[in-house]
Amino acid sequence: MSFLKDYPQLDIIKNQAIKKKISVFLVGGFFRNSLLGRSCTDFDFAVQKGALRFAKEFSKKIKGAFVLLDAKHACARVVKKQKGNTYTFDFADFRGDTIEKDLLGRDFTINTLCCKMNALSDRTSIEDALLDMKKGLKDFKAKRIKMVSSKAFMEDPLRLLRAFSLEATIGFQIESKTLARIKKDKDLIKNVSAERIRDELFKILATSRAATTFIAMDKIGLLEKIIPQVTFMYHIKQGTYHHLNVWKHSLETIRQLEKLIEELCEQEDIQGYLAADLSGGRSRKSILKLGALLHDVGKPDTIMKQGKKLSFHGHERLGKAIARSIAKDLKLSVKERFALSDMVLWHLRPGYLSNFKRPSERSIFRYLRDTGEEAVSIALLSWADQRSTRGPLTSQADQKHHEKICKDLIRRYFKKKNEKPFTRLIDGNDLIKELKLQPSPLFSKILNEVEEQQVLGKIETKKDALNLARKVVNKK
Repeated sequence: MSFLKDYPQLDIIKNQAIKKKISVFLVGGFFRNSLLGRSCTDFDFAVQKGALRFAKEFSKKIKGAFVLLDAKHACARVVKKQKGNTYTFDFADFRGDTIEKDLLGRDFTINTLCCKMNALSDRTSIEDALLDMKKGLKDFKAKRIKMVSSKAFMEDPLRLLRAFSLEATIGFQIESKTLARIKKDKDLIKNVSAERIRDELFKILATSRAATTFIAMDKIGLLEKIIPQVTFMYHIKQGTYHHLNVWKHSLETIRQLEKLIEELCEQEDIQGYLAADLSGGRSRKSILKLGALLHDVGKPDTIMKQGKKLSFHGHERLGKAIARSIAKDLKLSVKERFALSDMVLWHLRPGYLSNFKRPSERSIFRYLRDTGEEAVSIALLSWADQRSTRGPLTSQADQKHHEKICKDLIRRYFKKKNEKPFTRLIDGNDLIKELKLQPSPLFSKILNEVEEQQVLGKIETKKDALNLARKVVNKK
C-alpha cells in the first residue's frame, strides 16, 4: 500500500512538484521512523529551487501556518494541526547543485535516506520509493549513528548534541570515529543558540535512557560544555553515608530515578502527574530528571570539614539559586524555573521526615504546603537520591523507612488533591475589620498559622480563628 494514503499532505506536495516541474525529495527522519515502525509528524524536504515560494503555496493549500526559518538559506516551515496532532513540514533549497551534493551536507547517514516525490504513485510503497545514496540503510541495520562527513559538526554544531539525542531516542550507538570527532569538535557547541540546545537536551530527558546518555556525554566532555556549572561537582568527596563523589552521585540519581519511574509504571496518578506539560511540550518528568542532575549542585560551595566529617549545610538553598540560573540559561519558562528550583530547594525534606519513626501531622502538612505542586516530584527525587546513597553508614532498614515516608507523602498529595477545595475560616479582610490591622507581611504569618491549625482540626469556627490570630499578633 502506498504511504501517500497514510499522509495525504504528501500527495499534495507530489502534485505540486510535478506541476511546477521542480524536483522535491523527502529526506531523513521520516524513513528512519518508518523503518522503526513509528508514526511520523515531522517531514523534511529538499527542493531543487524556490523552496520558500513552494512552502508558501503548500501552506495555502492545506491552510497551515507558514514560518520563515532562514531567509539566507531559503528554509521555511509549514505547521498544520489536525486531529490532535501537530504536523511540521520543512522545506529548504538543495545544498548544492544536485540531491547527491545536498546529502553530503546532512548530519548522519541514517538521515540521508530519501525519495523523489515527483516519482511516487498511488501504489508506491516505502520500500520501493527509498533511495539510499550514502549507505544509510546499512548503518540503520547495524544500529549505527555515523557522520556523513568530518565537516558535519562544523557546518552545524548542534549535531554534536543531536548524535546523543538520537542515541537516546532510538537506541542506536554512535560509531567510534564519529564519537572521536564529537570529542574533538565539542567546543563548537558554544556557537549554538540556547533554544536549540534546550530542545535537543529535552529530547534526551524525555527518554528512559537519559542517565546512560549523560554518562556518555560526560565521558567525552560535552555535557560540561552545555551546563558548565556541573564541573564544580567533579571530585567533591562526600561523607560516609555516600559511596560516590558528588558528581557521580548526581548521575546515579538520574539512573535510580528512571528505574523508579519504571517500577511505578502502573501507578496511573503518578504517571499522569509526571507526563504533565509544564511548558512547550516539556514534561514534568523531564524537569525532574534535570532536578536529579542538579540537586546537589550547591555542595561544592558549602563544603566544610569538621574533624573527619564533611558537611554541606545550606547546599539546597545555594543549589536553588544555581539551578534557577541554569534554567534561565536554557531559556526555560518561568513555571519550569520555579518547578526546578523547588525540587532542588526541598529535596532534603522527605529525608528530614524519615528521621522520625512517625512524622507528625503538622510536619506533613508543612511539607505539602511548602512544596505545593512539586510535592510528588520532590518525594520521588528524594527516594532516588536515597537509593543512590550506599555508603558504610547507610542501612537497608533506613532505606526502607525512607521509601515508606516518600510513598506516604505521595499518597497524601493525591488524597488532598481529590478533596474539596480548602476554605479558610478567615482572610485578610477579617484581620483588617475585626483586629483593626493594617496590611503587612504579618498577615501571611497569621493566615498560615490559622490554616495549619484548621487543617489539623484544632480550630473549627471563625471565632476560634480570630482568637488564634490575636494570639499570633500578641506574640509578635
